[in-house]
Amino acid sequence: MSAFQNVYYERKVATPRPCYICKRPTPTVLSTIKTEDFLYTCDSHLLDPGFATLIPPTQTGPSAEDIQKVIADYHVREARKAEAAKGKNDEGKEEKNDAKDTKDPKKASDKGDTNPASPSAAPTSPALATHRKFALHRQIFEMRQHEIRKKEQGVKAREVGKGLPQVPRGMF
Repeated sequence: MSAFQNVYYERKVATPRPCYICKRPTPTVLSTIKTEDFLYTCDSHLLDPGFATLIPPTQTGPSAEDIQKVIADYHVREARKAEAAKGKNDEGKEEKNDAKDTKDPKKASDKGDTNPASPSAAPTSPALATHRKFALHRQIFEMRQHEIRKKEQGVKAREVGKGLPQVPRGMF
């Protein structure tokens, strides 16, 4: 007996088939994650709370924008700490660093560009399109489970029937 959860994903197919409820052709299919069970349904039935209810999407973690903000704040704080550490150094050391910077202006400009440009240069990934999740009404879900159980029992009966001897066909 297969046990599956009452979570169905809405998918569109190329060839319409009859709706489970009203028998009108529809390209919308509700199927479980491993397609153990699937049923064709009209879009109007998906809006009916007596048939199925939409499961709201859950956010698993922070968004990409939040992560980028935190990274940018971190880089700003690190830059401030570095500037504060440089300010505490002796005046002589700063003059030597200034002399080195004038010799290699490319290195100085590259160092300045890496910290501020890295957060803004990172592209933000668009939200991935996911299928809508539905939970069938409990009575409809029980009907689906009952139908699947009957199919499995029929398959088992045919398998057992293959091992039994044939009925005699001749006259006595």
